[in-house]
Amino acid sequence: MSRSLSVCAEMVFLDLPFVDRVERLHAAGFEVDLWDARDKDIETLRGTGAAFGSMTGYSDGSLCDPDSAQRVVDSARELIPVAQRLGIERLVVHPARLIDGQAASPRYRSTGEMWLTAQRTLDKLADLGEQHGVTFLLENLNTVLDHPGIPLARAKDTRALVAAVDRPNVKMMLDLYHAQIGEGNLIELARDSLPHIGGIQVADVPGRCEPGTGEINYGAVAGALSAAGYSGPVGMEAYASSDSEAALAAFAQAFAPWTKALA
Repeated sequence: MSRSLSVCAEMVFLDLPFVDRVERLHAAGFEVDLWDARDKDIETLRGTGAAFGSMTGYSDGSLCDPDSAQRVVDSARELIPVAQRLGIERLVVHPARLIDGQAASPRYRSTGEMWLTAQRTLDKLADLGEQHGVTFLLENLNTVLDHPGIPLARAKDTRALVAAVDRPNVKMMLDLYHAQIGEGNLIELARDSLPHIGGIQVADVPGRCEPGTGEINYGAVAGALSAAGYSGPVGMEAYASSDSEAALAAFAQAFAPWTKALA
């Protein structure tokens, strides 16, 4: 199994304690992604020997809100030592703050002030990234189903913001599940975004389960990524439709054309 594939431990083996999920993923050859690290026993996770790929890189504030944007930067600074203890170099941020997956302060119209605030905040995060050797990845979200009220959430918006900042320590986390719901045309979206992508996340639509359970042709996506020369991480941020082991196998199989090309 290529180390370029990772799986979010928050969404598989849900009947097991978190550390056991990490151990199962590590044994299967995947890197491990996680969300909020503040409720985790970091030393126990380190003891598993697992390689960790990404984690949420802030805990407060909204990237595009002038009144709370600095809290994004301050909370990111506090989380960097945790990331470093786990060997994590990719820290995920969102266009606005989420609480239990929902918009903390729903906004249904993006403004120029939001755009400029987000750009300035990302520039500050780029400074932090340069100082500490980490990269902040701005994740696109869908506002149709999962995250209504999040401004600047489309992949095209996050790409434009990352391009405007134009710093190596700020990239896109291109989430193809969210993009399929909100925008579609995934292969062209990935190709057009390639210079700005720092990571890709996948799940199928509908259901947010493993590749092969819905409408997305992930085999074609994997082939297109291979042809385009993408060599960054691909992470499954998806629930298992039934059995977690089977979900891992389906993910690996869907991206076999891409992982073989990297070998």
